[in-house]
Amino acid sequence: MSSRASASLVEAASGCYRDSGRFAWHFARGKLAGDPVFAAILAHGLLEGHARVLDLGCGQGLLAAWLLAARAGYETSGTWPQGWPAPPHLDRYTGVEINPREAARAHAAGARCDAARFSIVKADVRHVDYVEADAIVILDVLHYMDRASQESVLAKARGALAPGGRLLLRVGDAAGGPGFTVSRLVDTTVAFARHRRLMRLHCRALREWLEVLARAGFSARVVTRNRGAAFSNVLLLAQAA
Repeated sequence: MSSRASASLVEAASGCYRDSGRFAWHFARGKLAGDPVFAAILAHGLLEGHARVLDLGCGQGLLAAWLLAARAGYETSGTWPQGWPAPPHLDRYTGVEINPREAARAHAAGARCDAARFSIVKADVRHVDYVEADAIVILDVLHYMDRASQESVLAKARGALAPGGRLLLRVGDAAGGPGFTVSRLVDTTVAFARHRRLMRLHCRALREWLEVLARAGFSARVVTRNRGAAFSNVLLLAQAA
């Protein structure tokens, strides 16, 4: 994506948060511009043709704002990157978020951007019922729950996917060397800021994540892999085996 198109898309998506205060707006701008997962989802067409999206641990709903802004930009501008597939046309986005402040910001963003297609459920992803979805997205969430809960959430996700559906999952790779140590420190700090308490992280090596997905009924492949001194995480695309 060109820098101009990228900046335009970031501004359009983060605009959903202008009425939610400076923190929500600046966080959206920084996260959407700085986290490569958002561009990767569009560049690789990971949600192309998947109209009903369930986002588990959605935070303030950035993925929905991003996808809606991408679709609007695709339909109305001539700056969509050559070779990139069309972004999904969302019929329904359902986000599940346990943090009440983030859930409130997500709800407000939905009201501003597209209330008819933007639904937020304030709940624990381990215990809530999942709506049927064409795609389920879990980004940087599973390591905050114990291993049994990780497997339970993945099994529930498998049961909620419509035929032909897919799971998009980003996890840390515990075999990632120094980058994983940095990632774990960042995640611990973020968890403390959100929940005001230290949380034990339950991490796995990539090989183990693939085994867990297989036990849940998925066949998975690596889409992108960030491995180095700064971070060590892997974006996986999984479908029913």
